[in-house]
Amino acid sequence: MSTPHNRAEKGDIAKNVLLSGDPLRAKYIAEHYLNKPVLYNDIRGMLGYTGTFEGVPVSVQGSGMGIPSIAIYSYELYHFYDVENIFRVGTCGAISTKVKLGDIVIAEGSSTDSNYCNQFHAPGQISGIADYTLLEAAVAKARKQGVRFHVGNVASGDTFYEETDTLGGWQKMGILAGEMESYGLYLNAQRAGKKALAMFTVSDEMYSGKHASAKERQTGYTDMMEIALHTACDLN
Repeated sequence: MSTPHNRAEKGDIAKNVLLSGDPLRAKYIAEHYLNKPVLYNDIRGMLGYTGTFEGVPVSVQGSGMGIPSIAIYSYELYHFYDVENIFRVGTCGAISTKVKLGDIVIAEGSSTDSNYCNQFHAPGQISGIADYTLLEAAVAKARKQGVRFHVGNVASGDTFYEETDTLGGWQKMGILAGEMESYGLYLNAQRAGKKALAMFTVSDEMYSGKHASAKERQTGYTDMMEIALHTACDLN
């Protein structure tokens, strides 16, 4: 039962999936954390693997950049492959000056400048929110690991390069960080009656200009990966 974007058959993908925008980060997670990972997808280079972590089946897959891309992959995972829980493991740019390079941001909510919610024909703007069960479990794991993390609202935007400076406006509203995917993931989960949680490692400080290297973005965010994997295992 493959799709235009995923060659997996039903049963090839676990109930718990980690989605990474960068497929090479998905490959890294599979090779470094999963026992006996099996490649189930390589269409468009969006690598997907299923293996076990501490004896629990877990899948990890690339999803590309932006709401339209993650919306395609998460929709298919929820509706065609019976996935129950999706964890977005990505990078973000710090907007709040309290958030520093290398910190973890767990997205309790996702604000946006996208019109993605229009398709649902709600009589207003739909808030993108995390599943509380996943959020609570991930926060507990982060505390146990002793890592520096923040929980709150992120800005999920349609543009990476902007013609106008929106940083100040988001800062005034208490937005922690900016990224480009969580809003689409959260709305897809809400509509499907499934669960989602987006978490990020800060790769850039938008207020200072500091940024991580390309290698650090791809493989250097093990704390975030381990929080997601341990949280997924606890759901079994």
